[in-house]
Amino acid sequence: MIHYYSTRDPHKTPVRFEDALLKGLAPDGGLYVPDTVPTVDPANWLNARSLPELAAGVLRRWLEPEIPLSTLEAILHDALDFPCPLVRLSDDLFVLELFHGPTLSFKDFAARTMARLMQHFLRERGERRIILVATSGDTGSAVADGFAGQDNIEVVLLYPLGKVSDVQERQLIVRRPGVRALAVKGSFDDCQRMVKEAFVDGELAHLPLSSANSINIGRLLPQALYYLWAVRQLAQHGLEPKRVNFCVPSGNLGNLTGGVLAALMGQPVHRFLAAHNANHFFPDFLAGKVEAYEFHPTIATVSNAMDVGSPSNFERLLHLLGPERMRAWFWGTTVSDEATLERMRQTHQAYGYLACPHTSVGLEAQARYRAETGDRTPLITLACAHPAKFPEAVSSALGIAAPKEGVLEALWKRETQVITIEPSLQALRQVLLG
Repeated sequence: MIHYYSTRDPHKTPVRFEDALLKGLAPDGGLYVPDTVPTVDPANWLNARSLPELAAGVLRRWLEPEIPLSTLEAILHDALDFPCPLVRLSDDLFVLELFHGPTLSFKDFAARTMARLMQHFLRERGERRIILVATSGDTGSAVADGFAGQDNIEVVLLYPLGKVSDVQERQLIVRRPGVRALAVKGSFDDCQRMVKEAFVDGELAHLPLSSANSINIGRLLPQALYYLWAVRQLAQHGLEPKRVNFCVPSGNLGNLTGGVLAALMGQPVHRFLAAHNANHFFPDFLAGKVEAYEFHPTIATVSNAMDVGSPSNFERLLHLLGPERMRAWFWGTTVSDEATLERMRQTHQAYGYLACPHTSVGLEAQARYRAETGDRTPLITLACAHPAKFPEAVSSALGIAAPKEGVLEALWKRETQVITIEPSLQALRQVLLG
């Protein structure tokens, strides 16, 4: 049985997955990491007929005996009921489309799985939780959609007012059962700080708080799955899945950490490319320009869901790998808004492929990596969100209208509910205790 402990606990006090999932953040403010990463037989993903089948074969190694296999299979078939295709751009360049879930973002994979896992444990305990979520764009809507209507769960999501796209904001503020949206007069880092402060605040200690951000280990395990599913699909393109590079558009580093867990389970990954926008801490760290935790204030960009100046999962990656291994395994770069939009244009012109600005950051990074290193290892860039969510960026880059998606069009006909608050723990406290 795998146990978990806090990155800040020198004694490595073990807790079960159930407790790590429901707590989210460890009591000492650290992030939960596994005491061991199971090696998973490649047959569990290379021969899987569907993503839910792959997911059950892999996650059973992490979650048994806490969750019976039959229960886990039912949860995963319900949560992961949408496609995740690998699209070929050229002989050895691919994009993995992660945006076919209900909110058109890769966050749907983890949010829907987490919601059902939490509900399973809470129902057995006869307990409830208040999920606090800080979002820079897509996390909040995925969590709101994935958790809405769960009997034992309430969601309170915080987003930076005026720093998400109109479509993203509409996804956040449409009225859903059990969900409250808070527009914070500040940055994503303010939202993230407020959530962290709430977890250790004495006046809120009696509330059953938990998290659904990528600080929660329950977010990362589902995200590891689509890395394996991508490699499973390489064989369908006639490529041997024994060696691959992944380019990961990165913000809070949760998606990258999910990929690391997949690799530690046994999937050979030659190189991870960490593709960042103007929020450049992690590429600077990889290049040796800054030391650990020398964060900077968030910079607003066109790829706003990645606008994170102080990525939480850096602490987890540092604990799992250490700086030397990170710098040897990861390659990072910073992509400006101008380069992002230009890569959107070039990709559409060369391949007829329309990428969202976040995916475009990744596509620009992979082009730079190939030019710099000459490495021709098959390269998969994660396509994070549907371009329909970013009509302004599509129009600016290509001079055309973004494609229409029925699920987004329907949002404008729904009732909304949102509260605007100051960027302070006191303001959040008033909402939670009000």
